[in-house]
Amino acid sequence: MSEAIQTEKTEPRFASILVPEAEDRLLGMRISKLARRRLENFKANRRGYWSLWIFLALFGFSLPAEFIANDRPLLVSYKGSLYFPILKAYPETVFGGDFETEAEYRDAFVIEMIQKEGWMLWPLVPYRYDTVNYNSKEPAPAHPSWDNWLGTDDQARDVVSRLLYGFRLSVIFALILTLFSSVVGIAAGAVQGYFGGWIDLIFQRFIEIWAGLPTLFILIILSSVIYPTFWSLLLIMMCFSWMRLVGVVRAEFLRARNFDFVRAARALGVNDVTIMWRHVLPNAMVATLTYLPFVLVGAVTILTSLDFLGFGMPPPAPSLGELLNQGKRNLQAPWLGLSGFFVLAVLMSLLVFVGEAVRDAFDVRKTLSPTEGGEA
Repeated sequence: MSEAIQTEKTEPRFASILVPEAEDRLLGMRISKLARRRLENFKANRRGYWSLWIFLALFGFSLPAEFIANDRPLLVSYKGSLYFPILKAYPETVFGGDFETEAEYRDAFVIEMIQKEGWMLWPLVPYRYDTVNYNSKEPAPAHPSWDNWLGTDDQARDVVSRLLYGFRLSVIFALILTLFSSVVGIAAGAVQGYFGGWIDLIFQRFIEIWAGLPTLFILIILSSVIYPTFWSLLLIMMCFSWMRLVGVVRAEFLRARNFDFVRAARALGVNDVTIMWRHVLPNAMVATLTYLPFVLVGAVTILTSLDFLGFGMPPPAPSLGELLNQGKRNLQAPWLGLSGFFVLAVLMSLLVFVGEAVRDAFDVRKTLSPTEGGEA
């Protein structure tokens, strides 16, 4: 009787030892249990989880903007041959014209020549961001119509096309600016927090002086000296945006540099770069990752503000800030300001909701179980 009871008590224990636990995997890759809990916490925030998917869907839709909004046909069939004007420039003589220059596919004469011997397949929006609608039936800015769904701006350019290209430009600019400024800011904060002493003191005084510079005045001066482009504007903004993460990373490194595992690594002769990269940085990245979505929001705001003030992307570059400026100048055309405001409001809201979900995912109180929290 006692042997049977003892067997019943020991069988589950041995069964739990002999049967291996299922591995946590994501997209075929093995992940830790902590990463799995963080992912579940992120999914638990339904607003942030679905905001991420909506943002990715909108950004993915805007990436092939040239195939969605363009003044060139996607496909042309002429005399039994197929042409792809959206990928290659064809002279007008190919379609029976007289000029060697590229065919103007929105011209009535070219349309008539092609339709006599074939057909054209147009994108969803038959306008590029800089295409002027010379066939508009009213002066610019024109009201929304079947031809221009959200009307035209004060230069007779389609608003839908400019919103699509402007959304892509703003997100790409913000992503690149966030990436490079985060790398510089994390490196600077890591050096300050890990070494401390005079290095930390000198860096802090330099950051205080650099942060006190009038950024807007410097941008105005530089824009009058150099011609603003995407990359030049990105470089100028990166010079001032890298300081956002320095304080967060510095505080984490100051806290973690005296932990026992860091002291043990030093005692074993591990060099400082390896300790910073492999041992201290993973602990600092928890607080850093929760801050990144809000840095991304700030990058979008910076570009929009500069374009609104006239110191951003040069015309005729598609810009949400420039569209808002047009709405301010043309109060009789409310579709301009409302369109730009709606796109910016949706973009900002999605990024903020994603940031809140990331913050919840890395929250220690929600990541650790009650047993682990008590042991900690």
